[in-house]
Amino acid sequence: MRVTLHDVSKGKGGQALPTMSLEFHSGAVRFALAETEQRPSVLGLIASGRMKPDTGRVTIDGTANNRMLRRTIALVDAPDVSDPHADITLAGVVGEELMFAGVGATPLHARRWLSQLGFGELAGVPIGNVDPAARVRILCELAILRKGTEGIVLVSPDRHGGSPDGWWRIASEFADRGYAMLVIIGGSAAVALERMHELEAINASGPVEPLVLDAPAADSADESADDSDDVDDEDAPAHVSAPPEEPDDSDDRADAPRADTEHAGDASDDLESPSPETDDADSDDDAQAADDTDTDTHTPRNGAER
Repeated sequence: MRVTLHDVSKGKGGQALPTMSLEFHSGAVRFALAETEQRPSVLGLIASGRMKPDTGRVTIDGTANNRMLRRTIALVDAPDVSDPHADITLAGVVGEELMFAGVGATPLHARRWLSQLGFGELAGVPIGNVDPAARVRILCELAILRKGTEGIVLVSPDRHGGSPDGWWRIASEFADRGYAMLVIIGGSAAVALERMHELEAINASGPVEPLVLDAPAADSADESADDSDDVDDEDAPAHVSAPPEEPDDSDDRADAPRADTEHAGDASDDLESPSPETDDADSDDDAQAADDTDTDTHTPRNGAER
């Protein structure tokens, strides 16, 4: 089985869903990118034959047959369309789906079915608190219980959190069992899947364009390298600048002693060259002493007094 969307869109000017084309088929899993709150559900409704697009067409094995699409494609966990209320216990969700599948749908049947799948301990837990990977596993297993189901459109499993490889591996297991799997996700999950090369995730409508966001980081790194090359010593930041040079005062130090010597020489000249006033005073004293000597020698009275 092969389902193809040919240039489909919804809403005036593609507001509800921009024009897009994609394809998914039995035995393979593909993802489709749809952003905003409503577009994932709109895309899921169109891909499963439950909503008619405003432009384009949807074919199954080359034929436009919405009734066949609805019978063979299960729409799983689409917000506000087919997702269970978060407060309903897991056993209550299982019981309702068992009823639609035409099998026993009592609480006992629901618990037994969960136990066979390995989730018996979660029977009383609200489905809003169930692990994202376990939620996808349970809802997909319930979807294929309906007769004639050959494909699954899983809507926005990334909105519940968890690692993308968890629900993607589960979708891949259903593809290995022969089902056509289309997983509608947001841009962040799409980028994560593209980078997990071991998962071999394939976009139903071509490569994911958000991956080019890595380029600006490389460009900025190159620009930073160029800027660092242009920085010279004058523009270098303070914390990497060269240490300041010590002032060259060798000449001053060499001149200083000479200045002191000159001053010292002047001081010695002052000490060795007495002033004229001092010389005159000494001469007068010497003359007076000579007079006194002469007087002492020729005066008898003075000699008698001795």
